[in-house]
Amino acid sequence: MIEDGATDQGSVTTVRRVGETIRRPAGVWTPAVHALLAHLEAAGFTRAPRALGTDGGDEAVSLLHGEPAFSPWPPVLRSAAGVGELGTWLREYHAAVRGFRPPAGARWRGQEEPWAPGMIIRHGDLGPWNSIWNGDRLAGFIDWDFASPGHALDDLAQLAWYAVPLRPVEQQRRALEVVAGDDVLRGRLDVLCAAYGARPADVLDALDGLQAREAERIERLGGQGEEPWAAFLARGDVAEMRAERSWLRARRAALLGGPGR
Repeated sequence: MIEDGATDQGSVTTVRRVGETIRRPAGVWTPAVHALLAHLEAAGFTRAPRALGTDGGDEAVSLLHGEPAFSPWPPVLRSAAGVGELGTWLREYHAAVRGFRPPAGARWRGQEEPWAPGMIIRHGDLGPWNSIWNGDRLAGFIDWDFASPGHALDDLAQLAWYAVPLRPVEQQRRALEVVAGDDVLRGRLDVLCAAYGARPADVLDALDGLQAREAERIERLGGQGEEPWAAFLARGDVAEMRAERSWLRARRAALLGGPGR
């Protein structure tokens, strides 16, 4: 947890804690994100920050108490119970957000397509680094800057990508995550999907498309000099994503453990 008065330089933006609030530079997407967070609060969804407005060019949201799951992962995230907590959180978030309709003229960071009926607003950055834990309990997810219209299954696919994680062993080892082979990854994928209520095969299909679109978005926005995609492009994320997509396709049968799952 960030100490009161401290500043944290994240990979995308700088945040600072002031009392029980978190401050960061506001963007054109901030009003839409705050409308989303206000909807979640009104819906009784407590495992997300509350929007507290803007002040002097900064946005303010409430502090979620706990510790982020940075690498190396904490024991809870290496366990089946922790993976189940993530799936349950996402199912409950999607249930709470389905009634949300973006305000007229809403602008979202890195938006790929306009909102349409049948879509939800995805969190958009569902990596363990944004999950906050109190011991074995998931307090919620922070950093909603990349929320934007999309499809629910893509949120689950992104969570599976980074939290199962559906990545080659060398990638796992480099990130100090769960260093595991197909059997363990298949088990963790099954737990995540069971907690959410989805078929593993559908999640792998969604992830295949998500990886392709993310690589294209980095090339397009990064090529235009838009941050943080320009930084992602410079560090080689496109080639890495395409390699991970190839790995996922090659390991599909092993990760499913049977046809049609």
